[in-house]
Amino acid sequence: MMDIFNILESNVRSYSRSFPAVFKRAKNALLYDDKGKKYIDFFSGAGSLNYGHNPSEMTTALIDYLKDDGICLSLDKMTCAKRAFLEKFSHIILMPRNMEYKIQFTGPTGANAIEAALKLSRIVKKRRNVIAFTNGYHGLSQGALSITSNSFYRNDIFLQDSKVTFMPYDKYFCKDSDTSVYLRKMLEDPSSGIDLPSAIILETIQAEGGVNVACREWLRKIQQICTDLDILMIIDDIQVGNGRTGPFFSFEDAEIHPDIIALSKSIGGGLPMSLLLIKPEYDQWRSGEHTGTFRGNNMAFVASSALLSSYWNDDRLTAEVYRKSKILRNELQKIVNKYTVGNIELRGKGLIYGLQIPEKDYCRSASMEAFKKGLVIETAGGHNDVLKFLPPLTIEDELLSTGLRIIDESIESVMKRKI
Repeated sequence: MMDIFNILESNVRSYSRSFPAVFKRAKNALLYDDKGKKYIDFFSGAGSLNYGHNPSEMTTALIDYLKDDGICLSLDKMTCAKRAFLEKFSHIILMPRNMEYKIQFTGPTGANAIEAALKLSRIVKKRRNVIAFTNGYHGLSQGALSITSNSFYRNDIFLQDSKVTFMPYDKYFCKDSDTSVYLRKMLEDPSSGIDLPSAIILETIQAEGGVNVACREWLRKIQQICTDLDILMIIDDIQVGNGRTGPFFSFEDAEIHPDIIALSKSIGGGLPMSLLLIKPEYDQWRSGEHTGTFRGNNMAFVASSALLSSYWNDDRLTAEVYRKSKILRNELQKIVNKYTVGNIELRGKGLIYGLQIPEKDYCRSASMEAFKKGLVIETAGGHNDVLKFLPPLTIEDELLSTGLRIIDESIESVMKRKI
């Protein structure tokens, strides 16, 4: 019975409306509800479960840690669990990539990492303005909301005078447009009316914004603008980092070097954990200037250490993402070729893809139909006109193929109803 949820839980709940089942257990890419029905997961906890549900390496490490009476909450005190995480993250992720960064543990949500990044950039550059982009999503706390563009969230009641300027993302106007030229012109023109910003913040792939993928050249041009004009570059890698595009960081293929990187979601293996990577010269915080009770989640440190050791000591996971990406893209392209409804567009990279179907409510209906058939998938984009494919990176080939078949059947069912 779901009455207790309807009676006691706030109206703000969202995903429980899209996926009306009471879930009981899960393993890798499968979810099971309290009646035993099985669902393939193409949602992955909104990108928090890149390594699937309950990976055995993580659960074993957590059980052992709890049996040993390991510390769970420590604020920002030093613990053995934190030390192990820092050592593994440094040796497995940072050092092989020649990345020199300080690590700041923020509050446990991605939004809090963004809040910290915005505050720090303004401290460092002593300027208030920040450049964000169309279709960007960075969270819903007041600072993060100020750089989130979707009008559904941007109620004027919630917003503060936060000095944010929105600019067009890559290919915003059309596929051949280079919006970096427009951005540079506006920032270099003293009469443009735009104040020089402390930072430019962006996602290399706008996941919530509709799976909009920035090309390598555009990202490099944005970094050059930051270098030329003394602006910090902040990359929000919260949803598309941790191997989602293949490499650990989504920007590695572009060979850029952000000043600040925000990580959350899958860095804790599904347990709450957020952090900033900060170039050492910009770590200009005073002690205690950005705090949070749960920035010392030792359970997440333990989980992350186990996952880093299991998946990132070599290139096997990256190779698997590339291999499965081909399967995903090829099968989705077949769907695009099969149906003539609207102007279906496919876009994505690695194991994040979007299928845009502009016809009103089509994607929402397809998502609901897929759920009835045993598949969890969400919609994205400013008009909810994109089906967002976000399976665990560890999904079995058979489940990936079965899930894609369900999508095909669901789109066909919706198309027949709308004829």
